[in-house]
Amino acid sequence: MGQAKTHYEVIVVGAGVAGIYQIKRLVDLGVDATVLESAPDLGGTWYWNRYPGCRFDSESYTYGFSFSRELLDEWHWNEHFSSQPENLRYLNYVAEKFDLRKHMQFGCKVVAMQFDDVHDLWHIKTGDGRELTCRFVSLAIGLLSTPTLPKLEGMDDFKGRSFHTFYWPHEGVDLAGKRVAVIGTGATAIQLIGEIADKVGDLTVFQRRPNWSAPLNNAAISEHEMADIRARYDAIFAACALTPGSFVHGPQEHGFYEVSREERVKLWDKLYDEPGFGIWLANFREIFMDEAANAELSDYIAGRIRGRVKDPRVAEKLIPRDHGFGVQRLPLETNYLEAYNRDNVHLVDISETPLVRVTEDGLKTSERDYQFDIIVYATGFDAITGAFDRIDIRGVGGKTLAEKWKDAPSTFLGILIHGFPNLLMPTGPQSASASTNFPRGIESNVNWCTDLLQYMWDRGYVRADARREAEERWTAYVVKTYEIMLMRKAKSWFTGYNSNVAGHEEGTIRYFLFNGGTPKFRAIADGVAAKGYQEIEFSSAAQKEPDRRGAAVAHKAV
Repeated sequence: MGQAKTHYEVIVVGAGVAGIYQIKRLVDLGVDATVLESAPDLGGTWYWNRYPGCRFDSESYTYGFSFSRELLDEWHWNEHFSSQPENLRYLNYVAEKFDLRKHMQFGCKVVAMQFDDVHDLWHIKTGDGRELTCRFVSLAIGLLSTPTLPKLEGMDDFKGRSFHTFYWPHEGVDLAGKRVAVIGTGATAIQLIGEIADKVGDLTVFQRRPNWSAPLNNAAISEHEMADIRARYDAIFAACALTPGSFVHGPQEHGFYEVSREERVKLWDKLYDEPGFGIWLANFREIFMDEAANAELSDYIAGRIRGRVKDPRVAEKLIPRDHGFGVQRLPLETNYLEAYNRDNVHLVDISETPLVRVTEDGLKTSERDYQFDIIVYATGFDAITGAFDRIDIRGVGGKTLAEKWKDAPSTFLGILIHGFPNLLMPTGPQSASASTNFPRGIESNVNWCTDLLQYMWDRGYVRADARREAEERWTAYVVKTYEIMLMRKAKSWFTGYNSNVAGHEEGTIRYFLFNGGTPKFRAIADGVAAKGYQEIEFSSAAQKEPDRRGAAVAHKAV
């Protein structure tokens, strides 16, 4: 029935965490809406990423949806940092509980979107050849959903198995006794390597640049603990709303230089041994802005690495020299550093002996040939805007979003784009959701988007476009938030760096994140709504063709 229908009031693109909540809000309002998802099923990142070790780095009970008390009371998280299989079960449970599947269309890849400036409608083309129309589009597409592969000659020549971690085979991979190569030591590789080191025959890690990491310190959640968490959910979510990153970890109240070196080390010892992002986010604010403060912390973490890795030469290879601790998003690990103490794990520094090509039998560096049964590409993503770039999105006058964002994104609140009316981005670049505990930011942004739609329906508006000057002010503000942050110097997806994506190489910077923190973002966004969305230009139905909304929405407007 979904495929026979060709017009909707709202089309949501993506059935991950954001898309699930967005369709829930729309269904509750009786809006004629559907979700288009390219994958065979829902889940987004938790559907695709099935590599061993894949799990939350947010506390599980802060990652789940907060909109339903009944859901909170029913679901038992098994671990403080839940693994991919449980995360996917959770999202399926949510969809089944609220009967959302009937509003989703799977295997439905959006390839093009064109705004009809005459009728104020979006025309959407899908990979199966269908054409749909809608008044509004909510692009709930993933920030890390477009994997990138290295530019290596001979990748098709390899006779063994090879894949990007994003496409880890769903049926699983038999690693026992296998010679395995992992290319990359970013967040994904750090999770993977710690998990498979004791399961493979031989593991060789090819590292170009090391990344800082810290222990996850995960543990199971007992029935008693879960009961206590349920009783504290209101306080937990309230705490998340007050911290810059929407995690339970908030920065120290006193300053870095207000306490002695001994007191700082005592705090760091405590945070390093505790679960989660405490060592990153419950630290001193200065570590993100002050070179000397960051250097002292980085030296402390380097000492912890040296204490965990037995071979001093390998330990030094695992200590980053090109950026300080916490300047990039911090990977959390379990037994990652200890993996290098094993006789069957080897580290190859490809900054010294670069990869030359893939061969039929494995990999060739400038120094030697390696033979493998499996090659795993843990080579990251075209982050934040990559998923947008894969869709041919054309706004007013046929201007493409790819053209507008060629050098860097520009948005209003990371949610709207001037010249692309009726296009909403609950997970867009330059919003707070891109740099926070993702579901917390998503719920806020989806609520804001839904409130905007309701505001329009109540007044008979059929078109909303962010004003050019509002977009320019917001983008300039986002750029300014980078000025005091050490991350502005980092080669990371925080700054749009990816050597495997044209235009994202070293020397370029893209201002993807709002660095002012969640409370400030929420205050700004809520202020826009409270003042009647003055930064948005609206057009009413009286100025356009008859409203084509669904009956339920039309009834509400009356």
